[in-house]
Amino acid sequence: MSHAASTPAIIPQHILVTGGAGFIGANFAHWVARNQPATHITVLDALTYAGKRENLSGIPADQLTFVHGDICDAPLVESLFADTLGPTPIDAIVHFAAESHNDNSILDAAPFLRTNVTGTYVLLEAARRHDVRFHHISTDEVYGDLALDDPHRFTEQSPYKPSSPYSASKAASDHLVRAWHRTYGLRATISNCSNNYGPYQHVEKFIPRQITNILAGIRPKLYGQGLAVRDWISVEDHCSAIWTILTQGRIGETYLVGSNGERSNIDVLRMILARMGRDPDDFDHVSDRPGGDVRYAIDATKIETELGWRPKFTDFAAGLDQTIDWYRAHTDWWMPDKMTTEEKYRRQGH
Repeated sequence: MSHAASTPAIIPQHILVTGGAGFIGANFAHWVARNQPATHITVLDALTYAGKRENLSGIPADQLTFVHGDICDAPLVESLFADTLGPTPIDAIVHFAAESHNDNSILDAAPFLRTNVTGTYVLLEAARRHDVRFHHISTDEVYGDLALDDPHRFTEQSPYKPSSPYSASKAASDHLVRAWHRTYGLRATISNCSNNYGPYQHVEKFIPRQITNILAGIRPKLYGQGLAVRDWISVEDHCSAIWTILTQGRIGETYLVGSNGERSNIDVLRMILARMGRDPDDFDHVSDRPGGDVRYAIDATKIETELGWRPKFTDFAAGLDQTIDWYRAHTDWWMPDKMTTEEKYRRQGH
């Protein structure tokens, strides 16, 4: 994206958060409610299997408007800008809404293309028509993967090499955002973040799946030998980074977000087992998925040096403890999805 002149800081008065009832979106809505009480939040969410209305419980009612709907529904999206849903019109979009699970994309790519590509297009067009600030949430998976012994990490200049239908659809959406900035002058930024962990994450994802397996009395499962490396970041740190980019980032720029949290899957699983009082080898190996990426690693130098952002929650063991405690205390939240998810994995041999 273009190297625009320094952009003056803005504080949005009314943000549209797409996918705001999902994992990261809901955490972001809570973060804004806590830290920016003058900013009104409108959440647009289709409430698919990974989104729950109750994920937004506790946000002050006068600060939140919830709209149940699909980002691909262009008339609905347009109506959000025509109507005054909050005290002022929407002046920024933070776009989380996405199909995001690799295994699901391998089984059926169609929902990923629809939501991640067409849905992003619909939002970009609305933002263009109404001259709204647009921040797009992406993933480090668009860059493909790195070898375990590669000393390099992903940067904003890394070439795109997506491996799965999911990451390919996210790469496509990134390219659309850049095109709308370049062609139409849309005030847009992109952030590509590493793997998040924390509250409200669906039980199909790696860390909550292992935690809830143990809580439910199911023996944990590990893909392959578990040597794949992921770069973990607290969802709280990701949320603070998003706000920093939204309010201070240079228009037209991409920022990578990470906290130097590289760990192999087997190390993470053993940490979870040990912290939950189990033998660190009390798990089963299952077949790896096709085309699985080997290693992700983020170089967050740009956001740190240019915008002064730093991760605060860098003690991964403490973060795991807090996440385990949350799932232990919220059995009613995850248990309804657990058996269905595990049955789906069983059919896949995972």
